[in-house]
Amino acid sequence: MTTRQSKIERLIVKFCPNGVEFKELGAVCKIETGKLNANAAVDDGKYMFFTTAKEPSKIDRYRWDTEALLIAGNANVGEIKHYIGKFEAYQRTYVLTNFSKDVDVRFLFFSLSDNFKKYLENHTNSAAMTYIVLSTLENFKIPLPPLAVQEAVVKILNSFTELEAELEAELEARKKQYEHYREKLLTCDQRINRKALGEVTLLTNNIKWKDTNKTYRYIDLTSVSREDHSICEAVEIDANNAPSRAQKIIEKNDVIFATTRPTLRRFTLIGDNFDRQVASTGYCVLRTKKDVVLPKWIYFNIASNVFNDYVEKNQEGSAYPSISDAKVKAFMIPVPPIAEQERIVNILDKFDALVNDISVGLPAELSARRQQYEYYRGKLLTFREKEYANK
Repeated sequence: MTTRQSKIERLIVKFCPNGVEFKELGAVCKIETGKLNANAAVDDGKYMFFTTAKEPSKIDRYRWDTEALLIAGNANVGEIKHYIGKFEAYQRTYVLTNFSKDVDVRFLFFSLSDNFKKYLENHTNSAAMTYIVLSTLENFKIPLPPLAVQEAVVKILNSFTELEAELEAELEARKKQYEHYREKLLTCDQRINRKALGEVTLLTNNIKWKDTNKTYRYIDLTSVSREDHSICEAVEIDANNAPSRAQKIIEKNDVIFATTRPTLRRFTLIGDNFDRQVASTGYCVLRTKKDVVLPKWIYFNIASNVFNDYVEKNQEGSAYPSISDAKVKAFMIPVPPIAEQERIVNILDKFDALVNDISVGLPAELSARRQQYEYYRGKLLTFREKEYANK
């Protein structure tokens, strides 16, 4: 990579020894927004529909048929996508088209990806949510080295993104393989005794705020990651500032499952660092009966597709669906002997680490490649602005 970087440095010395020209984004492309609401999406649409969500939707008609950059104007503010073809866009999505001849669109994509979010930190407006105004986007200044330099940078960074895409595809295949074996292992022999979760778990207690002056770490509904099922954020609370839903005392080895919008699959196994802390009443707390089931046995059953299908059928409400603790605890799971649970849990733990643990296997390699990509993207897209005599 050092050799490739040196090649670009030589090109810069050759073509722009005194720095490169910077232009405002509005001067090198047309910037407009979509006109549709997000609910215009259809499941079986033929064309891409770009909203402010991380993943695009589908729609049955299109407005553009061209090469474009799509920038989320709210929600995932500043997220950028590059697309060529027929598509539609949500009214809060900025659509960049009609690029100047001196701009490599892929170079512009990488340049915006590198520093646009940093720029937005100082130039977004906040009301009900953070959002981008058109003038902020138009006035954003980008470096424009000669096309030979842009193309050289793009060639290197494309190699990173292609490798990342390959690793992501392989990781996705591994996840599907893991899910297949998880479902198979958890099915167990039909002769195995089955019990409701309520039969193999204990009743839990709520906190009495009037009797305590301690500070607790609070797990709210959004505190649990949907991706890796870790606790990604928690706030400290006490009797003076505790939300009304901060009621459930949790212990090490409890499994908690979010019963509000349950198909989002927010669940986790409580570790040492959250022992005797507090969770929202929006969680069902599953505390195992010792010598009957292992905590991890319940965790993997909660993670199963069979349980998710059960939740979908038993949740109530459309705008804000939920499932009762009683319904969760009515779910039937196989209860093989502890030794057999341990054997299956050990297998699933290894699979789980291979697809989710950021420190090992493919997740670790993917993380390292992303860090490497971001490092070189920053290095390769840092240019000195050219000074003009009349300034």
